Amino acid sequence: MNEGFKKYIPFTQVPLENREWPTRTITKAPVWCSVDLRDGNQALVDPMNLKQKLEFFTALCKMGFKEIEIGFPSASETEYEICRALIDGGYIPDDVSIQVLVQAREHLIRKTFEAVRGAKNVIIHFYNSTSTLQRKVVFHTDVQGVTEIAVAGAKLVRQLAEEYDGDTNIRFEYSPESFSGTEPDAAVAVCEAVMEALGSTKENPVILNLPNTVEMCTPNTYADQVEYFIKHLKNREAAIISLHPHNDRGTGVAGAELGLLAGADRLEGTLFGNGERTGNLDLVTVGLNMYTQGVDPELDFSDLPSYRALYERCTGMKVGERQPYAGDLVFTAFSGSHQDAIKKGKQYMADSDSPYWEIPYLPIDPADVGRQYEPIIRINSQSGKGGAAFVMQEVFGYHLPKAMQPEFGVMVKKACDLAGRELSAEEVLDVFKSNYTDIPRKYELGQSFITELSGHDGSDVRFNGTVLVDGEAKQVEAVGNGPIDAFFSALSQIGVSGFRFISYAEHALTGGSNSKAVAYICLQCPDGLQHFGVGISHNINRASFKGILNAINRQAANNW
Repeated sequence: MNEGFKKYIPFTQVPLENREWPTRTITKAPVWCSVDLRDGNQALVDPMNLKQKLEFFTALCKMGFKEIEIGFPSASETEYEICRALIDGGYIPDDVSIQVLVQAREHLIRKTFEAVRGAKNVIIHFYNSTSTLQRKVVFHTDVQGVTEIAVAGAKLVRQLAEEYDGDTNIRFEYSPESFSGTEPDAAVAVCEAVMEALGSTKENPVILNLPNTVEMCTPNTYADQVEYFIKHLKNREAAIISLHPHNDRGTGVAGAELGLLAGADRLEGTLFGNGERTGNLDLVTVGLNMYTQGVDPELDFSDLPSYRALYERCTGMKVGERQPYAGDLVFTAFSGSHQDAIKKGKQYMADSDSPYWEIPYLPIDPADVGRQYEPIIRINSQSGKGGAAFVMQEVFGYHLPKAMQPEFGVMVKKACDLAGRELSAEEVLDVFKSNYTDIPRKYELGQSFITELSGHDGSDVRFNGTVLVDGEAKQVEAVGNGPIDAFFSALSQIGVSGFRFISYAEHALTGGSNSKAVAYICLQCPDGLQHFGVGISHNINRASFKGILNAINRQAANNW
């Protein structure tokens, strides 16, 4: 047995009494900050160039982000130049704050202030690591040592902001990097010292960002850490509490949501969760999770496919097929029971005119994120009657009668088994045609005329026309109390008898003056079996006659 797990130290729980976050609900959007252009960018094999960053920045503004971390301008000349290009090129809207990251080191802070000169709204985001492990392994110092670094950085950014000329509105953000790996009381003490050095007030609050730099614990423990921090922080009203979750344990979204319940005001993350190791917080997922709970995320996700395309183009990363809300397959059902429930849900909404989204297995309307033209249901050997009927209706406009759906579902399932793969919508249509409309025809409709005979022996109409039998035209004529009854009577003249009419359904297949009608006819045949036939024509009577003959042809084919 592998006992390697014994070398790992369990995470120490937070001494939080009377925790309040489990009883709360998210009712409003947080302040959002995208860090795609910094944290996301630094995790790329090939970082974005200037053109890509400008395109990405413009898209983030269009989505509604008001705070965007654009880079680490003191880290390299490339980052510095990109910062200047955004400012000098006039790309930054007046209501958007750019955020720049910098270590709490004097020469880097001074260069950062130079980089943002001329911008209207700037957040100077300075940080230093405070975690127990990094103090021991990397910096060889204690809590006092990391506090001194943070306070020195705070004093310098405050001084430079006060000396800054121009109309730039400068705000401050401080991150005790690896907050989740820092003792709770130590994190509070460091941040209180920073607030004092900055002179933070309710009118001019500092953003205190609490990074889950490496996700080290379950999301409920991270929420405990956040709630503990907030409850023990002096002058809480002078701080905006921000979270920066990563996803090392795969629970970054959960950590963010529980952290909001714990009292956080702001979230930092990236589109689709791009970031180092297993990534950052996925802002798309968090925002749309709120959306599905009736909370306005205050970000626009209505054209999600275009943002996904931008992301993949600029970053070289790919959105997985099962990535929440954005993946290729997230709105797709293969299972027969799921397909049937979705189909019935759509019918329920149409019949009830419900103002609410109430469709099983679809937590969000695909149309709300720009996915209305993609197939919700795809057909493979696991699919059932509801799925095949859904494809026929949604893609091609055929409303198959309920009694016909099991029979057609079996046909489609057999075709999937033979192909050994998923069937496309066009292939499902081919199965339909080969079994119901484009079948071998012993009997085929030629000319047909219907004449109304009001008052004639109690009969309503006369059918007059030709029916081809094995290619030979037979002239027939009969009267009946409707077109279908008259046609049945006419067929008896050429020896077609013993069929009993079971059901009939019809609808317009297409819209407009040139629309076609489709008729679904079910007959009980002389052998006792029931067969459906489908007829299509611009004339509803001819569609019905064709449907009757195709049902008869299916029975005849069984006897050939």
